[in-house]
Amino acid sequence: MSLTMDDVDRFEASRPRLEAIAYRLLGSASEAEDAVQDTFLRWQAADVDHVEVPEAWLTKVLTNLCLNQLTSARARRETYVGQWLPEPLLAGDPMLGPADTAEQRESVSYAVLALLERLSPNERAVYVLREAFDYPHREVAEILGITEAASQQIFHRAKKHVADGKARTETDEATTRRIVEEFLAAATSGRTEPLVQLLTQDAISMGDGGGKVPARAKAFEGALAVAKFMRGLFAPGKAKRALVGGSPEMYPTTANGGPAVVAVVDGRVIGVMCLEITAEGIAAFRNQVNPDKLERATRRWSATDHGEPLLVTF
Repeated sequence: MSLTMDDVDRFEASRPRLEAIAYRLLGSASEAEDAVQDTFLRWQAADVDHVEVPEAWLTKVLTNLCLNQLTSARARRETYVGQWLPEPLLAGDPMLGPADTAEQRESVSYAVLALLERLSPNERAVYVLREAFDYPHREVAEILGITEAASQQIFHRAKKHVADGKARTETDEATTRRIVEEFLAAATSGRTEPLVQLLTQDAISMGDGGGKVPARAKAFEGALAVAKFMRGLFAPGKAKRALVGGSPEMYPTTANGGPAVVAVVDGRVIGVMCLEITAEGIAAFRNQVNPDKLERATRRWSATDHGEPLLVTF
């Protein structure tokens, strides 16, 4: 069926919310865009005059498309080369969605998105719809085709799983910059001790190269192991410069609402390092260097004013 301009406008009004839901469900901006486009195609084919609540209809279609995608994604990730990490979104990206409450900000944090990978597709959907978008359990149940009681049980289970693995502390912009500056100063000092002092005892570091950029398949665990890795990562070297095509410029920024370091070569983002901060220190580094997952970050970076780099390394 052909859509009227009003029908198209109704969909476009919902697009930002749909993209934000899809990103939280899939952990991938490109896959989220595809899911929203598939939702539009179904909207285009539907008898929209008989759709009583377009927002609910679109959310249900999108969520089920994402659930199908998550099921197939689990199979693909079993053969993924190395660690799989979400696609990071830099500050101001509209796909980050609502950030009015602590729950909304937390639901899109890089640490929580990584934790959501441990959940079943249904657990992830219930958690995202309820925690990030405040859908009542009655509506979540209708979207997923389950009972309201089941939605409540799934939500409590999912929330516990996330809470058990969560250690993040919210930081403001000034604190974020100070933490990143301290980390970069320690990482480029050539010494291990200053880095160890910034880390929690059980700190971890993991990277996603997607088989296209070197990244260790197994995470580094423990403050000393992480500190040694970071010291080596930031040490100068011709081979490193050749690998990335130059000397990376390092910028303090935020990604998914948390402290991050962005590495840029000739205007191209080659890495986003997301830091997980606790009261005891830096608890985790999640490093996205897979070029396929940095295309959106590069577009966002080139469209914004980011000032001078904090340092140029390698």
